[in-house]
Amino acid sequence: MLFLTLSYAPLFITLGGFFADEKITDSQNQNFVERSHQFPGMVLLVREFCFHELNANLLWPGTFAFAEWLVDHRSWLEGRKILELGSGTGALAIFLHKSFKLDITTSDYDDRSIEENISHNFQTNGISPAHPHLNHTWGDAFPIPDSHWDLIIASDILLYVKQYPNLIKTLSYLLKTYTPEVIDSDSPGYEQHDVLSALPRPAFLMSWRRRIGKEDESLFFVGCEKAGLEVKHLGSRVYCINLKPK
Repeated sequence: MLFLTLSYAPLFITLGGFFADEKITDSQNQNFVERSHQFPGMVLLVREFCFHELNANLLWPGTFAFAEWLVDHRSWLEGRKILELGSGTGALAIFLHKSFKLDITTSDYDDRSIEENISHNFQTNGISPAHPHLNHTWGDAFPIPDSHWDLIIASDILLYVKQYPNLIKTLSYLLKTYTPEVIDSDSPGYEQHDVLSALPRPAFLMSWRRRIGKEDESLFFVGCEKAGLEVKHLGSRVYCINLKPK
């Protein structure tokens, strides 16, 4: 009797397209997998945790849909100082920098391994040094006293219902403490941008593609309203959240 042993490389499919050529690595006893992901107009090599207790290991399919939406609305991003919440692998921030040269700061749960992995992914994709990163656990005191970010973005961060009050607390702080950054017009790289925009300043722009119970999902939006925030659905499950007009 003849026995055959077959070996193959697994092929994964996401909304962003195909990625293959997996490479599993071990860095300081932390297992990772490197995958090529198709974003609009480019392929990014992203190192992901094989496991992370806070799901910072995964690049969710909604990230690719949000990237496409942002490409279609790129004029809304021009001249913005951006903070991303729940950056995970940093892939979306990398894509936005490489596509539009945006001023973007990443942030995620206060975990050194997440920060180091984001930095690794920036450098792997030709961005060195990596962009600024903030270690911040939602609901905790924010590490910076004043917010200069006029646009906060996030993709698929409503997974943990119990964290909604903490997320809303962080959002409220960022929106309420926002002060425009004064930039000298003689500074290198200074550009004048039209102050008119489809998005208010400051604003939180969030894409939410994952499906949870409608009652759970509504808890976040109702919580935002109770905290004095205004929620607008822009279509394609993208939401703009900002301070209610006084």
